[in-house]
Amino acid sequence: MIFWTLLRSAIAGAALLAVSFATQAQVKDVIVDAKGEIPYAIDARNVVARSGTGLCWRTGSWSPAAAGAAMAGQLPAGCECDSDVIPKDKCTTVAAAPAPAAATPTPAAVAPVAKKITLSSKALFGFDKAALTPQGKAAIDRNVIARLSEVGTLQLVTVSGHTDRLGSQQYNQVLSERRAKAVRDYLVQQGVSADKIDAIGFGKTQPVAGVRCADSLGRKKLIECLEPHRRVEVEIKGAN
Repeated sequence: MIFWTLLRSAIAGAALLAVSFATQAQVKDVIVDAKGEIPYAIDARNVVARSGTGLCWRTGSWSPAAAGAAMAGQLPAGCECDSDVIPKDKCTTVAAAPAPAAATPTPAAVAPVAKKITLSSKALFGFDKAALTPQGKAAIDRNVIARLSEVGTLQLVTVSGHTDRLGSQQYNQVLSERRAKAVRDYLVQQGVSADKIDAIGFGKTQPVAGVRCADSLGRKKLIECLEPHRRVEVEIKGAN
């Protein structure tokens, strides 16, 4: 179980677009050294979490200097995540002497596969609640469990909880984490290995782009208008 602290910087881009095979093939894991301030969200393996489009998830402590100071092996983590703000000379290593040719043949490349599924919190929970309803469990069975086989060999399931802007950041952060954990726990009950699931709460830091709701609407209509922000996103990664 992984719970994330306040993430105050939202990731730009289309979080709901499906990722193409070609894009996925270019993305590699960035494993940071667990020393000092880490300006990116990481999982239990110290691997930087990415969005469906390959963008690294920044924490509220992110800055160009922090991205250049946090190391991922011989190079700063920012060389992979934010190469446009890191000096190029910091992202260059001296090439090692080529190793002798291996006698064994190179194995065939494995094609990565990813699916991203967005579930409305309304379909999963009661308003302002974090306990899955029977209808919510059925929605997960239908939209997530039934699709796990589509990615071949399952590698990782990332469950992220999101809220609307009503209420404090602290309250929404806790609620989003509880909802992500509830979905994760249900997936484990249905047979998904717990060590292949990450649960992350983003609170209200990642609203859906293009949804605009004026406070003048009144509370009931405002809650209805903000519904797209209240969601749980499940990203399934595997390999054929």
